[in-house]
Amino acid sequence: MKHLALLGIFIFSSICVAQKADEHEKILEKLYQTSLLNGQSYDWLDHLSNKIGGRLSGSVQAAQAVEWGKEALEAISLDNVWLQPVMVPKWVRGTFEYAYIETSPGNRINVPVCALGGSVATSYSGIKSEVIEVKTFEELEALGREKVEGKIIFFNRPMQADLISTFSAYSGCVNQRYQGAEKAASLGAIGVIVRSMNLRLDDLPHTGAMSYGDLTNKEKIPAAAISTNGAEMLSGMLKLNPKLQFYLKQNCQNYPDVESHNVIGEIKGTEFPDEYIVVGGHLDSWDLGDGAHDDGAGIVQSMEVLRLFKEIGYAPKRTIRVVMFMNEENGLRGGNKYAEVAKNNNEKHIFALESDAGGFTPRGFSIAASDEDFKKIQSWEPYFKPYLIHYFEQGGSGADIGPLKNDDIVLAGLRPDSQRYFDHHHAANDTFDAINKRELELGAATMAALVYFVDQFGF
Repeated sequence: MKHLALLGIFIFSSICVAQKADEHEKILEKLYQTSLLNGQSYDWLDHLSNKIGGRLSGSVQAAQAVEWGKEALEAISLDNVWLQPVMVPKWVRGTFEYAYIETSPGNRINVPVCALGGSVATSYSGIKSEVIEVKTFEELEALGREKVEGKIIFFNRPMQADLISTFSAYSGCVNQRYQGAEKAASLGAIGVIVRSMNLRLDDLPHTGAMSYGDLTNKEKIPAAAISTNGAEMLSGMLKLNPKLQFYLKQNCQNYPDVESHNVIGEIKGTEFPDEYIVVGGHLDSWDLGDGAHDDGAGIVQSMEVLRLFKEIGYAPKRTIRVVMFMNEENGLRGGNKYAEVAKNNNEKHIFALESDAGGFTPRGFSIAASDEDFKKIQSWEPYFKPYLIHYFEQGGSGADIGPLKNDDIVLAGLRPDSQRYFDHHHAANDTFDAINKRELELGAATMAALVYFVDQFGF
């Protein structure tokens, strides 16, 4: 009789577990169905990209995006929506840049360039000088001041094409963009040209943030990106004629910091309202395109997570926030401010998820967590496999949520297929027409699914 009772308990427990598993499967099915059949992310991104456009920190467009974001969150009836003030840098590109290669007096070939974000302008008449090509800072240092002074330095280290991870390829060469001007100026160069961070050959220069380190204003030199086709041409021509001249003119300008805002909305938790789950992306973008992939996609996917929960009638146990961070591209002021306020308010954040890798087909997540917490997340992987989400790996998360890192929080980044991302990253073709509606919606549902499991089981 005792054995029969134990068997009955085991069968009942097994049925309960199976029913709970079925419930999770049904929630995920609802999330994906709602996103794909009745999603809002694509329409939101259409407005953000085509009605507002590129959103440089401190710009009129960035301010318009803040107002739009607040109104859009209020329209989906969240429990709280507010703006969090943050001071951000203001850099203006001015009239578009102009450059050419001069092989002899009067023989000129125009090349596509763009100023790097934060660069100073050239003089009104521009700069022109001989060019020295290098691939590494070590090569530059070996030349010494005698050979560098008065020249334009051309950093021409391409992204490593045989790396499957395009983000690893990007990491392997982005320091020349960020620190190149500082290194070259310290040896007396008058300007810097940097090969665009792009795996394909095209005529689109890619901008991005750069730094002068501790250089004084007087020591700063203009810095610009050249398209990959332009870089190939310049490199080839230098081999034939090391004495050719390069001309650059740009009119960008740095202004004092201005006030902007993070945009925040939340659904209050029903059981653990003082435990916070954050999902977000960055609202600012560069100005050459409309920032559809970087990071308009991440913004609307994050907004959609909360809308999907409202739409399917899911009441979360924990408080779930969407945060539209300001100034990721050239300062990370929004991410730092959010973390600062959260710490000052003694808020307990248990999980943060960022989408900042484009709106392409989702593959899974990169997760910064202890081995124990990572194994817990891995145990949910079977629920994602029917949606072809197979990538669950320990690694980095996202720049904006990075400042939240402590021993009590798990950080994660959505990982879409990245093979085409750097074709668009920081370039004029980062536009809404490069977005696939279905891929965008799959990403939103995938984010919502992971947030659902974290909310159900916690850490």
